[in-house]
Amino acid sequence: MDDRATPTLVVTIVFFVLASVFVALRFVSRVGVVRKVAAHDYLMLVAWIIDFGFVFAICYGTTQGLGLHQTDVPPQSNVALNTAEYVANVLYNPTLLILKMSILIFFLSLSKTDKVFRWAIYATIFVVNAAGVALTLVNILQCRPVSAAIWPQQVDTATCTDIVTIYLSSAPVNLITDIAIFLLPVPILTKLRLPRKQKIILIVTFSFGVFTAVVDVIRVAYLQSAATSRVQMIHRTQSVGLTSKLGQDFSWYGAFTFMWSAVEVNTGIMCACVPGLKPLAARILPRMIKGSTDISPQRASYGGYNTSANRAPSWSARRASEEATPARQRQSLHPGSGHNGTETSPSPRAEAPEDIIDMSYFLSHSGPSDDLESSTVEESYGPMNVSRFFDFVNMKKPKSMLAMNNKESIPPVALTTILFFMWGLGYGFLDVLNDQFQMIDHLNIWAYLGLHAAYYGGYLVSPLAVGRVVLRRWGFKATFISGLCIYACGALIFWPSAVLTSFPAFIISNFIVGCGFGVLETAANPFIALCGPLENAEVRLNFSQAIQATASVVSAVLAKKALFHSVQDAASLVKVQWTYLAIALFDLLLAVAFYYLPVPEASDEDLRTLSDRRKETNSARVLGVPVIWVTFGLGVFSQFCYVGGQEAFITSLASYIRAQVPPQSQRGLSTYDYTLIGRSLFAVGRFLTALAQWYLKPRWILLALYLGLIVLSVLCVKLTGFSTVVLALLVFLFESGVFSTTFAISLRGMGAHTKTAAAIMATAIGAGSFTPFVQRAAAFGTGHNTPYSLVVIVALFSAGALYPIYLNLVPAAQKQVDPVPNEYLRRHHRHRRSRRKNRADEGPLPKEEHYARGGVWSRPRSLVEEPSSPPPLPEMAMTSEHDFAGT
Repeated sequence: MDDRATPTLVVTIVFFVLASVFVALRFVSRVGVVRKVAAHDYLMLVAWIIDFGFVFAICYGTTQGLGLHQTDVPPQSNVALNTAEYVANVLYNPTLLILKMSILIFFLSLSKTDKVFRWAIYATIFVVNAAGVALTLVNILQCRPVSAAIWPQQVDTATCTDIVTIYLSSAPVNLITDIAIFLLPVPILTKLRLPRKQKIILIVTFSFGVFTAVVDVIRVAYLQSAATSRVQMIHRTQSVGLTSKLGQDFSWYGAFTFMWSAVEVNTGIMCACVPGLKPLAARILPRMIKGSTDISPQRASYGGYNTSANRAPSWSARRASEEATPARQRQSLHPGSGHNGTETSPSPRAEAPEDIIDMSYFLSHSGPSDDLESSTVEESYGPMNVSRFFDFVNMKKPKSMLAMNNKESIPPVALTTILFFMWGLGYGFLDVLNDQFQMIDHLNIWAYLGLHAAYYGGYLVSPLAVGRVVLRRWGFKATFISGLCIYACGALIFWPSAVLTSFPAFIISNFIVGCGFGVLETAANPFIALCGPLENAEVRLNFSQAIQATASVVSAVLAKKALFHSVQDAASLVKVQWTYLAIALFDLLLAVAFYYLPVPEASDEDLRTLSDRRKETNSARVLGVPVIWVTFGLGVFSQFCYVGGQEAFITSLASYIRAQVPPQSQRGLSTYDYTLIGRSLFAVGRFLTALAQWYLKPRWILLALYLGLIVLSVLCVKLTGFSTVVLALLVFLFESGVFSTTFAISLRGMGAHTKTAAAIMATAIGAGSFTPFVQRAAAFGTGHNTPYSLVVIVALFSAGALYPIYLNLVPAAQKQVDPVPNEYLRRHHRHRRSRRKNRADEGPLPKEEHYARGGVWSRPRSLVEEPSSPPPLPEMAMTSEHDFAGT
């Protein structure tokens, strides 16, 4: 007889005993050594008590049949087994909730001055509590009526939500909060300047938290196996998400589910207790923990050696001196060094000279505190060198991106292009996943367009609601990190979507992913356009967007031919979650990398200064309105029309090909193959557009692209046969460079409003959320005539073409948007006074010279040939930012 009861019982007891030992040692350390019990200690005790009930329910369940097949469970044990399972289900989430609250409250004590750190903790506390309470209620109300969870045989119409489904659905929230708790103290830890031994101990101590996330992933693997087995057993009779508990073998496949849940909870308790054991370890092994023989380089630099010249007075003398010193003066005292080179507490509440300082004593904080946990030794090592963190991370502030030449801009542009590659991968996977979900869940065309609309609906919300706020307040780096984190959360939420095979869940996950991409687009596009000389903004942005398009092709091939090839039912759909787990973890690692990498920024003042150097051009008026606002407004309208037409076209391409060419005449290629060819042409077109913009004015190229789109769209409406398929594929080629070129041109001259303008331009992408519905409605309104419905696309592209027509016909617009060689922020501080003196002698400034007037072929290109030192600027360009203080 198969038996999972024994391993479940043994593993659960072993981990609970280990967790109990850690909790006991924590309180020995807190009560016996530190002599102070804080709020997070009491919360840990409450978590352990609830954990005891959770573990007891699992162990009792193994004596009643948990771990056996349902057919092997004695009938008289069913009620007791169901009771044990129900209690364990209900207690699981409260245990995690209290445990994570204990950790987060402990983090709050680490820093009382870092507002960003504290607000991040508050946000995590909100998510933990909201998810914990919601999941607890779901477990309590898992059956309708509730009594059916224990006595299902008494209620013939009872239905219960499957527990494995609930666990898998909650896995993303648990994993997200686990990773957040692991990463939250990283900014504080990396600011420490400690001896090497203490650094190693500190890293190891706080790295224990990663084990909880690892165990959670292992637990999900077993949950997935249980869910797959369950689906295969009942898929013919009942739905996946909401099923009757009768007839299921839950006692068998649920055993390891409970076991790994217990492992997860108890591992979390052990990891959370590790930092609290430092005082006890320091008392037992003081030399190893305190690192008395280590000398910090920073301490050596600031006279931290224990010499007769700087040796601290004795503890009793310092205690008497502090008591005689007024409180306000006492706050400025720095902790000194003892005779053995170890740090001593600056707190007047210390009980003895050999008082042991808790782990948080190492963490950055200004000034003493009533709680020894809030005290730090930062001042004992002198002023912190803010340009380096943790002795190996170079945090030196880079120069402004507006002041970079082409060579200097290559590293940051290459780094940011990784973001374009990431959302290209995500878009390709998402497109194929939605197609598979449509097939599995038998969605009609309107529901499929609903998934598409949810994704682009994120662009309507996140750029202005999140991206603009973060970009203007904290800069590009913070916006990149925010977008990556939102994207990672959306990727993880595909787990419950796949498990439940739920249309609303897929809507939510698509929307969150769209929000993440919207935030990334808000920052990444202007970053590429602004990082380096502005004359090459269109070239850089088209190249980066070409990488994004290439990634979408690669991910679509991988998804269709490898990852999702065998996904034909709900059980196999669950397997794709590992792809999204990998994407989410990579996103989070990339967010951490961006935190430490020296990402250049562009302040509003620098943007204004650079814009003011072409003040005469940018202040020209068209119909009484400054030309920059006319250009930007038409650019937003053009972008809105273009994206709407692009998405209406791509969503109707498959039906268009089927309507124009019978399957037997499609040359052995499926509609998916034709779509893949079109996406490949789209990627190639962006590379070609970037190359063409080395030599041709961007406004010329934009006009040519729009004219090609209009002509090809009209031909697709009028012609029939296989030739129309070729024309439809060429539409992709002409679509390729429109977005990037429009985006870069529209930002020219916006000055201090550039970041807000970028958010508005990103919001215009949201047009893709509803134009496919318009095109589909037109198809149904004309008797399912998909080719004729493309008149909607013709109208959208024609409206968008008003923008390049305006750029090429209005002289003020031409002068504003045409690139100027070597146009980037340069300040010649050394000769500023002499320039002002000479300027006064020379009389009024000459009119601004327009470098692009003679044509692109004749003007110098900084991308190809750039002098080692900036060439002399026109007088208008040499004016310093101080000269425009009154503008």
